[in-house]
Amino acid sequence: MMQPAERAAAAGWDRETGEPEPLERPEEGRTDAARILVVDDDSRNLLALAEVLKDLVDVVTASSGEEALRWLLKEQFAVIILDVLMPGMDGYETARLIRSREQSRDTPIIFLTAINKDDAHLLKGYDSGAVDYVFKPLQPLVVRSKVSVFVSLYEKTREIARRAALQEQLLNQRLQAQSERTRAIEALREAEERLSMLLKSLPLALYTQDGEHGDAARQFVAGDIAAITGFEPDAFTREPDLWHRRVHADDSGKLDGPFFNGERSSEFRWQHADGRYRYVLDQALMLKDRPGLVAGTLRDVTEHHQLQEELLQAQKMDAIGKLTGGIAHDFNNLLASVLGGLSLIERRATLDQRSAEIVEMTRSAALRGKQLIDRMLAFSRHQSLSPQTMDLGEMQQSLGPLLAPVLGGLVTLSWEIPGGKWPVFVDPSQLELAVMNLVLNARDAMPAGGAVRISIADRTIDASMPDLKAGTYIVVSIIDTGHGIPADQLDKVIEPFFTTKDIGKGTGLGLSTAYGFARQSSGALRLDSTVGIGTTVEIWLPRRAEEAIASAPAAEPVAAPPAEAFNLLLVDDSESLRDFTQAELTQAGCHVDVAAGGVEALAILEQDVTRYDVIVTDFAMPAVSGLDVIKFARARRAGYPAVLITGYAEGGRLDGRPADVPLVLKPFSTESLMRAIAQAKGDRTNQEPPSH
Repeated sequence: MMQPAERAAAAGWDRETGEPEPLERPEEGRTDAARILVVDDDSRNLLALAEVLKDLVDVVTASSGEEALRWLLKEQFAVIILDVLMPGMDGYETARLIRSREQSRDTPIIFLTAINKDDAHLLKGYDSGAVDYVFKPLQPLVVRSKVSVFVSLYEKTREIARRAALQEQLLNQRLQAQSERTRAIEALREAEERLSMLLKSLPLALYTQDGEHGDAARQFVAGDIAAITGFEPDAFTREPDLWHRRVHADDSGKLDGPFFNGERSSEFRWQHADGRYRYVLDQALMLKDRPGLVAGTLRDVTEHHQLQEELLQAQKMDAIGKLTGGIAHDFNNLLASVLGGLSLIERRATLDQRSAEIVEMTRSAALRGKQLIDRMLAFSRHQSLSPQTMDLGEMQQSLGPLLAPVLGGLVTLSWEIPGGKWPVFVDPSQLELAVMNLVLNARDAMPAGGAVRISIADRTIDASMPDLKAGTYIVVSIIDTGHGIPADQLDKVIEPFFTTKDIGKGTGLGLSTAYGFARQSSGALRLDSTVGIGTTVEIWLPRRAEEAIASAPAAEPVAAPPAEAFNLLLVDDSESLRDFTQAELTQAGCHVDVAAGGVEALAILEQDVTRYDVIVTDFAMPAVSGLDVIKFARARRAGYPAVLITGYAEGGRLDGRPADVPLVLKPFSTESLMRAIAQAKGDRTNQEPPSH
């Protein structure tokens, strides 16, 4: 007799896994309705049971235990009706194998039997896994009743499982939604924190306002309002009129102006908690989705406003400087003609004592005019400077003895110069003149006496400003305890001819001269004053390297040339000055040809470039400048001796002047012009033979 394992293998079970091979079943006809499996080797019984149960469940039939096991690999059944006596694998063995599998362990088994009705067989069936018995001959009502109980239990169990799965799915979805909501809330919170930090880092505040009432209080909702106003946001809630109350009286009309195209922008002064007025830019717009509500921003634009004012002031001073320089140039031409004419009168006419006195008074007046023009040129930054590296620490020794006598007994002078080197690259004489003018201004501001302090300190500018580039500077400060300058005059006092002194007591050129000198020396002049307390004037000069300080040897004056002199080409577009200069040079023994401008000079030189020993030319001429004349001549004759005459040094336009071309400033004396001619010619005597 075959053992159970052998019969299982013969039925198609896998010997290694102990599982039956799956039964191939067509996909069509499958349904989600509850199914029962009827197992019987008698086809008539199968047909009868299928007929009895067809309207109750979906019936699947198997003719052997092996076939039943293969069905269980693919399907779930509500109940299994299993015949006890079958050839090969009987019902008991089939039931034990069904119960041994995890998938079918809990499937109810109803044994079908015709002969084994005694208790021993019933107990054996229950021990094999049966839950009930159906006896042959079949009673349809009994079969339907028993099967319906297990089918109903199966469907309820399946419904419970389905609902449990659905609830688990809903719970998972809810947990996922809750997790996503938590993440969204966390992301929103982080975004709000970042936005809040960003707004606090910016110099602005956000507010809302009732747009239907122009004087409604602003509700500050974000930003750093405390940094802008000095007040915490709740202060504006406690005092609704606080914002309007601290607006400058002159700017009250700018606070809540009308809207244009739904937008409003205004700038006004607002009194900070520290008492100072700040410039505030208020920009707002009407919210389209919230009628009657205004949203806006406030920004502190004080620094921007100050920079803008400084830029405008610098542009204004530059324009005034150009105008002043142009006027000074023309006056220098006139003064040169006056002084040249006086010299000719003295040489060509025999004057009595009174006439000589008149000529001398006229010359003195012209020279005072020259000093005035020099101060105008200093302001316009067109004066000719001779800069060198000097140590400001030595200024006390050179200026102290000069200042003490002019200050008188009522004004005390003190110096604060720390030890060490204080190198700057300036014209020493012009620096001393600027400091002297500022000290004298300080003296005049203290008629009843006071104190003047001169100090030196290092300052560093990290970022370029309208009047100063980034770098290290040495600041010379002149501080007095005088009556001070009103705030509305601070920007005007450095303009030429503006003075706060009584008529006849000042020219208004002291501060303007110092301003021009500082700007021309790549520095700046700063002014701070409080009425009744005093004034501080600062001259900022770029610091030089200490090793740059060197004592320059004194220049030896060039002796005046002998009377035989030179063959000269004189170029000047001013007829009167050209005539006077020609007469002076001719009287000094020179042969002089003249050209009425740069164009005429080029034509003369083009005809004969070797005819003249020296070219004497004015700098500022229409069309062709004096430098152009010299460059033209030297292009045809290397190192052509030349002298350049100018009424002022026009910024960088004279940077192209060759080092061996002497510069003579108007008005000039015949002696100074002759020394320059001799110097120009002397620089070339060892390089080329005379031209005549």
